Amino acid sequence: MKIIHISAECYPIAKVGGLADVVGALPKYQNTAKTTSQVVMPFYKNKYTQDHKFKILYEGHLEMGNDSLDFKVLIPENDHLGFELFLVDIPELLYKDYVYSENDTDRFLAFQIAALDWIIQDMQLPDIIHCHDHHTGLIPFMMSHVEQYKKLKNTPSIFTIHNAQYQGWFSHDKVDLIPRFPLSHIGLLDWDNCINPLATAIKCAWQVTTVSPSYMEELKLKANGLEDLINSESQKCCGILNGIDTEVWDPEKDGMIPAKYGISNCDPGKQVSKDWLCEKFELNPKKPLFVFIGRLVEEKGADLFYDVFDMALKDLDISILLLGSGNKTFEKRLSTLTKKYPKKYNAYIGYDEELSHKMYAGGDFLLMPSRVEPCGLNQMYSLRYGTIPIVNEIGGLKDTVLDISDGGFGFSHTDNTVEGIFNSIKRANQFYSNITKLKETRKVIMQIDHSWDASAKQYINLYKSLIQYS
Repeated sequence: MKIIHISAECYPIAKVGGLADVVGALPKYQNTAKTTSQVVMPFYKNKYTQDHKFKILYEGHLEMGNDSLDFKVLIPENDHLGFELFLVDIPELLYKDYVYSENDTDRFLAFQIAALDWIIQDMQLPDIIHCHDHHTGLIPFMMSHVEQYKKLKNTPSIFTIHNAQYQGWFSHDKVDLIPRFPLSHIGLLDWDNCINPLATAIKCAWQVTTVSPSYMEELKLKANGLEDLINSESQKCCGILNGIDTEVWDPEKDGMIPAKYGISNCDPGKQVSKDWLCEKFELNPKKPLFVFIGRLVEEKGADLFYDVFDMALKDLDISILLLGSGNKTFEKRLSTLTKKYPKKYNAYIGYDEELSHKMYAGGDFLLMPSRVEPCGLNQMYSLRYGTIPIVNEIGGLKDTVLDISDGGFGFSHTDNTVEGIFNSIKRANQFYSNITKLKETRKVIMQIDHSWDASAKQYINLYKSLIQYS
């Protein structure tokens, strides 16, 4: 069975968020289950492409409205990703030092057209085309309704919603950029008087998945305007919980942390990383360390952080370390707390992959009070490293973290307000003083299996069920 994943991101080639982690891991685990799983993504001007050599596999030419664009499909000469990687190079549009910009309509539409143009030239067509998020949302429509792609009409398409907040909207004025199709199908592109790639994919894909069962149920009630559509298409929708790449995220093998450790030496191993962090950021290693790793946006609850941290640092004997970037107002406000609470709080504004590994290893608790979290990978990383998560009970967080008061191993709340988050931090701080229970819980959470093995098999079973009807 041949599967092609099409995505704007894929770790380690280009990463902005969790989409990259999923697309960089799922194909690898599917390949261990004796499938042929490949990834197609844009060719960006970034560190990965600068550090690797590529050879040309295919050269083509695409029409997009009145524009004619040459493109190439490149493959790395030497790499060990666990899957075959194909990069679509359209210099005028995609070869940039950024993944996303304010207006990506032309960029990602050209990418989708080029990807399909190349796929139909291959002697061995895929059994499944698996599209990820709105940047690839027009592919299921084009496979079914664009004449030049009729060879793919009977190829099953799967579309995974990683985050329904972003839908790729653009004006009907640009409909001519899409390869010619019968105008009787224009309604499949439209949602709320604009072309909506996410809505189009939900309408046209053979199967729609999300990254956790709870998130799928939440989308039926709150999906940024697509609630009615998701409910009407619910018979072909399901949630499959993401996994994590346990080869990358393994404290026993992680070369990015100061000292590797496993379940048997978890406590001294974590302490080495904690000591490193506290020395680097001038914090007290004897106090419980709460860490946040992620985007500073309202989705993540970041508008509440200043007041939450101010309350917690004033009332509790704890340390907080933040790694993230996003809203400039949030960044500035959160930076001011460093002066207000020296030796208790610090912040690294930006993103540093290596530092994130050290924080998962050295933190005692991970803060993740998201308002929207389709699946969430950070809490799974923290569990793997023996760091106890504190979460809002939504989406994938609800599916992966059970509160300690219910016999679980984390701290969750449904009141995602300043007071509600503070109360979870306060409970965690009290729990920290119970050394025996703390050590037991660390060992328990490190053994929870959130690898991609089970999820990859679920996807493969889903593919097989679609192929029999193709």
